[in-house]
Amino acid sequence: MKTPYKNIYNVLKLNRFIVLAVVACALLSSTFSVWMVFNTNQKALNSAFAINTDGSIIPLKLVTQKENFRVEALAHLDLFHNYFYNIDASNYERNLEKALWLGNSSVDNLYRQKKADGVYNRLLQYSLVQKVLSIDSRITENNGSYSFTTTTIFEINRGSIIDTYELVSTGNLIMVDRNFPNNPHGLLITNYFENTLKKLNDES
Repeated sequence: MKTPYKNIYNVLKLNRFIVLAVVACALLSSTFSVWMVFNTNQKALNSAFAINTDGSIIPLKLVTQKENFRVEALAHLDLFHNYFYNIDASNYERNLEKALWLGNSSVDNLYRQKKADGVYNRLLQYSLVQKVLSIDSRITENNGSYSFTTTTIFEINRGSIIDTYELVSTGNLIMVDRNFPNNPHGLLITNYFENTLKKLNDES
């Protein structure tokens, strides 16, 4: 008994259906793969990775990193200006030593210049009290580098006379290793410069 042949048209239809199904699956698979690559790339652009103590990978958002940097930078600048300008005869050596940990040679050079000009000798001689009233810092980012402008309001108590001054200073910030308690924020002030010093109240 002869095996009956299948209808050639039915075979061709089945083959055509199989080919179309394979092509459709391939297109869907390719589209999904492209989308996954694009999505992963976008996440990678907005993320950084750190290795935890147990070896796991921790994603860190760059936006969060920048926000954290700004908070740390403002705290660092506040700490430095308090140490450097909030001084009197009893604490100036201790405060200035702490301030020098927060900046590079530009801060040290300014300190040496002030010392040579007799600023700290007058502090001792006349028992002056220099007190910081407010610190306002603005941080600017340019191609990954950070600069700042800080306005410090402080007063100098001469006993019967209190004079108030406004100091505008500028500089840059770079990241360094944290050194607790000397440099808890892991930042260093560079190119520090006192731009302007203005007396706010008239002498009576």
